[in-house]
Amino acid sequence: MENQFFVDSAGLSPKALERKHRLESDPSFRTNHMEYMEGMEIIESDVCENVMSHVKSYDYSKYTEGDVRAALGHETCTVEDFKALLSPAAEPFLEEMAERARLETGKHFGNTVYIFTPIYIANYCENYCVYCGFNCYNKIKRMKLSMEQIEHEMKVIADSGMEEILILTGESRGQSDVKYIGEACKIARKYFRMVGIEIYPVNTDEYRYLHECGVDYVTVFQETYDTEKYETLHLAGHKRVWPYRFDAQERALRGGMRGVAFSALLGLSDFRKDALASALHVYYLQRKYPYAEMSLSCPRLRPIINNEKINPLDVHEKQLCQIICAYRIFLPFVGITVSSRESASFRNGIVKIAATKVSAGVSTGVGDHEEKYVGKESDGEQGDEQFEISDGRDLDSMYRDISDEGLQPVLNDYLYV
Repeated sequence: MENQFFVDSAGLSPKALERKHRLESDPSFRTNHMEYMEGMEIIESDVCENVMSHVKSYDYSKYTEGDVRAALGHETCTVEDFKALLSPAAEPFLEEMAERARLETGKHFGNTVYIFTPIYIANYCENYCVYCGFNCYNKIKRMKLSMEQIEHEMKVIADSGMEEILILTGESRGQSDVKYIGEACKIARKYFRMVGIEIYPVNTDEYRYLHECGVDYVTVFQETYDTEKYETLHLAGHKRVWPYRFDAQERALRGGMRGVAFSALLGLSDFRKDALASALHVYYLQRKYPYAEMSLSCPRLRPIINNEKINPLDVHEKQLCQIICAYRIFLPFVGITVSSRESASFRNGIVKIAATKVSAGVSTGVGDHEEKYVGKESDGEQGDEQFEISDGRDLDSMYRDISDEGLQPVLNDYLYV
């Protein structure tokens, strides 16, 4: 099954094709995925050790119906309770879990659902992640927006009524360096009340600089916490260094960021262990940085350009619902985001139970917001998308649908003085 992730090699130069095949077939040709590369900051922290000790010892097959009942009966959900709620033994209790999750969500978030949108400003990438449409060996149309184009795209989005934006790039320092991202964030600050970034991990001083440019929060996908599986999926580039990626959120908090977001890409490895690790990553950092806002995303794999067969392994909607409900019961104060990777019907249902944030008006391509938002054909170049989305609703439709469910859509709840 391993090769189902590998992308089409059409269009690569002979030299690039040879290197790609060598990376795939010869593990000794790859760098050590647990060793830091030059320029990567190493921080002293016990969070990784605490998280991974639980993950390594987690045997979800040992949990019973009694363990699940006990977990649901406790007023405060312990780590051991959370493990039980993620286990197969909890699947028959999904309705009870959903009701408990709904009550917890109501206590801490009321009936609010936050709405944001992402903007990809570049899709160049220097990593070979075999499941991602942006990977450096995938032949796609690459593009990097100029500052003028970024401002135009952001104005189009802001004119739709959106007040929170998430800025993304492919992971390429060469094409999208920290200064370039910082300038984009300064522009975003002119149009949006809340600015987030989802970029390659950087050092503490660089996060501090980006915070000074107007960034409120940082999202980093660990992809999978399974270090052995991670090694087989990230074959080249800085992203290959697993521990540097793990510590990104803590470096961001040390750099002054107000909030951080976490995620595993469910379906890359054992989804129960990845869900456990994601939540524990939040759990231990929350205790070190109690002032910080933290959130979890719950993405599953989606098809990419040149490989439409990529889909989540064994993570069906029922399992995804179980994970999200367990997250809410274990971490009642944490925001939970469900992206446009999921269907409209699933997102409509899960926001009534546990999710607190959704995206709308989504494009994972570069430079196409005017075409998608106002129906005007763009005069300039456009870059290909990172993956296919499932829910394509615009802001007005999302706002209306949330309201129709008896919930309160929220575009921003911060006051700046």
